[in-house]
Amino acid sequence: MPESTTDPAVELVELIAKALVDEPDAVDVRFAKGGRAGGVLELSVEESDLGKIIGKKGRTAKSIRTVLNAYGDKRKRRYALDILEP
Repeated sequence: MPESTTDPAVELVELIAKALVDEPDAVDVRFAKGGRAGGVLELSVEESDLGKIIGKKGRTAKSIRTVLNAYGDKRKRRYALDILEP
């Protein structure tokens, strides 16, 4: 079986985002920049779901970033999450 080239952090953010939105098929997470030390993930969702991802006062987005940072700490990598506006 060939090894997946997708970073597991991408799959983690995608799983969380799909659980939060009304249009899970529109969730797109891309590994924008990276290297051995981690990278930047770009998350895009439908415009109508943007509020669900950001949350009240940005709490949901902060929580997703916290989970991503905890995952990165375990793998000794740094990740950043950019939420793209449609």
